[in-house]
Amino acid sequence: MIKKEARILGIDDGPFVKGKKQRVLVVGTLFRGGSFLDGLLSTNIAQDGNDATRKLVKMINRCKFRPQIQCIMLDGIALGGFNVIDIHQLYEKTRIPVITVIRTMPNMQDIRGALSHVKDGDKKWALLSTAPVVRKIGHVYCQWMGIPEKKVLEFIRTSTTHGNMPEPIRIAHIIARGIVTGESKGGA
Repeated sequence: MIKKEARILGIDDGPFVKGKKQRVLVVGTLFRGGSFLDGLLSTNIAQDGNDATRKLVKMINRCKFRPQIQCIMLDGIALGGFNVIDIHQLYEKTRIPVITVIRTMPNMQDIRGALSHVKDGDKKWALLSTAPVVRKIGHVYCQWMGIPEKKVLEFIRTSTTHGNMPEPIRIAHIIARGIVTGESKGGA
């Protein structure tokens, strides 16, 4: 059973202009369950680049909160457009269970088509193709690594307090948007 105050790191990216090559802010919020924000992490990645996995591993493994983190939650499997995260590698290099959380089932055919217009699209598609299968867990869709399905559901339930998205991801989204645009808005 997951404790009510399990330490969860929620990660999301800030907004960016599509088609404009730029650095994209990535924010991580360390939560106790879905109730208390205990810490904040950040890094930058290349829009549509290939550095998200490496940058997340570095951000997580070097932070003072590292020994407390029981689960990493990502808002989807890509940040900054199509900077696809290798969740196998993220788990292997941090040894922390990883859960991606998605509001709706992704249309893989549309994603494959979009990747045909992105640098290294074939490599990104290969990463997506070898990632765990997306499955519905509660009100969201998830992929996971290093954790049994039963625990995934427990982490989702423990950390979701407002709406359908887990609080660590929801607040990472709000903070990243507020920093980049000057204020946050709904849709987290």
